[in-house]
Amino acid sequence: MSLADFKIIVINPGSTSTKLGYFSNDTCLREKTVRHTASEMKQFPDLLSQTGMRVRCVEEFIKENDIDGNSLSAIVGRGGLIRPVESGVYIVNENMLNDLKSPQAQTHASSLGGIIAEQFAKRYGIPAYIADPVVVDELDKKARLSGIPEINRISVFHALNAKAVARQCAADMSKKYEDCRIIVAHMGGGISVSAHKYGRVVDVNDGLNGDGPFTPERSGGVPLFPLIKLCYSGKYSEGEMLSKVTKTGGVLAYLGTNDMRKVAEEAEKDDYTALVLESMAYQVAKEIGAMFIALGGYADAIVLTGGLAYSSKITEMIKKQVEMLSEVRIYPGEDELKALAQGAVRILSKAEAAKIY
Repeated sequence: MSLADFKIIVINPGSTSTKLGYFSNDTCLREKTVRHTASEMKQFPDLLSQTGMRVRCVEEFIKENDIDGNSLSAIVGRGGLIRPVESGVYIVNENMLNDLKSPQAQTHASSLGGIIAEQFAKRYGIPAYIADPVVVDELDKKARLSGIPEINRISVFHALNAKAVARQCAADMSKKYEDCRIIVAHMGGGISVSAHKYGRVVDVNDGLNGDGPFTPERSGGVPLFPLIKLCYSGKYSEGEMLSKVTKTGGVLAYLGTNDMRKVAEEAEKDDYTALVLESMAYQVAKEIGAMFIALGGYADAIVLTGGLAYSSKITEMIKKQVEMLSEVRIYPGEDELKALAQGAVRILSKAEAAKIY
């Protein structure tokens, strides 16, 4: 089969949407985002019970675009909260399916990606894959110790987009990703800053569990003594404290909104809003500096990506603070559908071997 013949369906389930793509190699032929209303989602007692509804979304997408299932080369789903793995493209197998259906995995909608992909793979007799899930873990041993033996630092970050833009950055510099040292700051609702050293992410802040910069809705790292006292103050439940860290912290807690377009506009006329925005940018820059050390004091490039990278105001704030370290390149947004398709193409073209979970 020639490279031009690879036809791929990509599935990226989110908490309130299902994003679908039909690709010829890494060229998107059709794309659709199915929005799921709050009332629609209330009928499902848990994430796994949404599987049938999401499968129907894929079936409708195939029908609407007159896609011949027998012509497909592969189907790729977004990876979920499985056990920590090295970067790469993984075949969906029974071990993975069991873990994708575990209670831990079912806290994140992306876990449905592999489950749904496997159903269509069986239907059409093609392989099902996931690629670079959020639990990609390639940390150096020295990056794991936290200072408390009962707590290790872990790797949870925007691996799919971070790896994709790092590969693109390397290609744009006429280099191989495996030959480069690159720092990638993915900035969205969560922010993760990763140190890519010769094809591996050797250090990264835990972008979900309270590490690194504060974000539009997450607290990031906070002083521990006051946090512990707040936990035992009797004012908040465990769930409310977890929400402060993961959902209602950061810019949202300071300004009452996580709409960064509005924040950037308001910062032009309000000093306090400007301070919050500058502080977030400062913390991102500071984390980039830390990853510069993780790379041994040299980086081929610093990449700013994710939804916030569309804001020239935010990227300029960060760039001014880190451009003395290395060239800053900006890749706005996160084309996760394309990144998943590219992963499948690397396997189908035998540029890379699929990994077994």
